Amino acid sequence: MFNVHDIKRNAFMLKGPLAHRGYDWWWHSFTARNEKTGEEKPFFIEFFVINPALAADAPTFGQLPENRENGILPSYLMVKAGCWGEGKCQLHRFFSLKDARISHGVPYEVEAGDCYASETILKGSVSITEDEAKAHPEWMCDAGSMSWELSLDKQIAFNVGYGASKPLRDAEAFAMYWHAEGMKTLYEGRVTLNGESYAVTKEGSFGYADKNWGRDFTSPWVWLASSSLTSRLTGKRLENSAFDIGGGRPKIYFVPLDRRLLGVFFYEGREYDFNFSHVWLNVKTEFSFEEREEEVVWRVRQENRHAVMETEVTCKKKDMLFVNYEAPDGSKRHNRLYNGGNGTGVVKLYDKSDGELRLVDEIEADHIGCEYGEYSDPEE
Repeated sequence: MFNVHDIKRNAFMLKGPLAHRGYDWWWHSFTARNEKTGEEKPFFIEFFVINPALAADAPTFGQLPENRENGILPSYLMVKAGCWGEGKCQLHRFFSLKDARISHGVPYEVEAGDCYASETILKGSVSITEDEAKAHPEWMCDAGSMSWELSLDKQIAFNVGYGASKPLRDAEAFAMYWHAEGMKTLYEGRVTLNGESYAVTKEGSFGYADKNWGRDFTSPWVWLASSSLTSRLTGKRLENSAFDIGGGRPKIYFVPLDRRLLGVFFYEGREYDFNFSHVWLNVKTEFSFEEREEEVVWRVRQENRHAVMETEVTCKKKDMLFVNYEAPDGSKRHNRLYNGGNGTGVVKLYDKSDGELRLVDEIEADHIGCEYGEYSDPEE
């Protein structure tokens, strides 16, 4: 069972060793409509915390040359917000963690200035001028302004389980942990981007919410997810369905494993689980990423003892960002981390019986959240 909601795993995790060398973020993505034109636009909002035990009176950036020379590590709350498609942007607002309120209990809450995130509410704003963006490359962002006030209803979960059940005791086991409390999330409210107002409705939000935490980022980094799904066999929308694929090359106790992914499909109430850590399922995975002139393509084939899932996703490069993060050690490992929110693709689900495959459904997916990035690891 993976559709198990557990807000304890959505709580703030940077305690013990991870407080000095760790990150924790809450990611949200959804679609809104321009209130004047009716045009759809996909948005994202993220609250990112890094190295809270090293908090100073002002945000500390690992990318500043003087900090790199003196071994000073980053520490801040970063509120990341932006959109994909035409006018794509990522906007960053930084707070000292001395000026942020972060609940260490359940449910989680993060608050600084007018920015607030919880299980059910997102509020905030960010504004960066062209001059500020040019003068502060360490901010790793574009120019623009965005504000939002949203409510969330997390309907379907992907509870990864292994490695996340006792995060404090196992804080050094995995380099990167993952929990998707809202693999399908209904958003409602309003977003204003550069003076344009966008309405967010539950039925049209096609929303997603998850979190990652740990001491480092995976490479390759893979993420594919959507709840905007239509059956090619029946032509009907799948209203109680979502899929989520993530991972790449996990590290356990600093030792990289082979290229592996965690993947699930919640198909109209039925669970298809391709979580490699569930050894009893005998999961096998093949995946590739292709960069073409105008688009990028993911191909994933996952198989367990009972089923097969084949996924192919395409996203236009002009609609995507290279999303930016600092690692807890102050380095910026990923410099070509493709990140998009309007991918399209097809997922084929099969049941297995006596070695034979039976097609359950062939599903068209859109509004797909998608990522891929890879870097050379100097430790290997």
